[in-house]
Amino acid sequence: MDKTYASPEEAIADIPDGATIAFGSFFTAGKPTALTRALTKKGVKNLTVVVQQVGTGNEEMLELVTNGQIKKAICNYPFPRSATKGAQHPFEQAVRSGKIELEIYPIGTFVEKLRCAGAGIPGFYTPTGVGTVVAEGKEVKVFDGVEYLLELALPVDFTFVHAWKSDREGNLIYRFTAQNYNNAMAMAGKVTIAEVETLVDVGELDPNCIHTPGIFVKRVVETGRPDFDSASI
Repeated sequence: MDKTYASPEEAIADIPDGATIAFGSFFTAGKPTALTRALTKKGVKNLTVVVQQVGTGNEEMLELVTNGQIKKAICNYPFPRSATKGAQHPFEQAVRSGKIELEIYPIGTFVEKLRCAGAGIPGFYTPTGVGTVVAEGKEVKVFDGVEYLLELALPVDFTFVHAWKSDREGNLIYRFTAQNYNNAMAMAGKVTIAEVETLVDVGELDPNCIHTPGIFVKRVVETGRPDFDSASI
């Protein structure tokens, strides 16, 4: 089954206002730049974005912020570490002013919520956050004398990922640290869209090297290797 699309714009054409979208990446590594820019151009509003962070190394997300397209962000590293930079940061300003709702989770909890969504598991218990504001409103259970919080899975409507190589059926290979959240997010998305640097025919990929099987990927668009400005990272 050929899942390829001619352009990022075509691949995201049916995304509606109010969608929940996950964006793979850890800072610059593995970020879906072309798809994110196409989403900005499309102008959809009231989005819930699930992303590691907004800003440093991921400036395309800031365009969604400044355009007023984001209603809520679910992150694990949302702001610059510098208080001075944070005060000038569009995303932090939008959160502090109440324009964008923010949920923050530790990295392990964040990725496990996504992994559970992809595996069909509704939730899990974790000791992380017990006794802190993170526990407010959440069920707490004791296992072997240790308290655990119930965290729910995090399914998303659409997922954008960036892969190094793909075949036309959507079998993906990431490169080095670009694996990061991309695989878990690809599994969690109802519709996962992959921008890839190199597209090959079915049968050309070594099945032992595939990170995300094509069963989790609905659309593929070849975008080439991205060119980053190292000064912005």
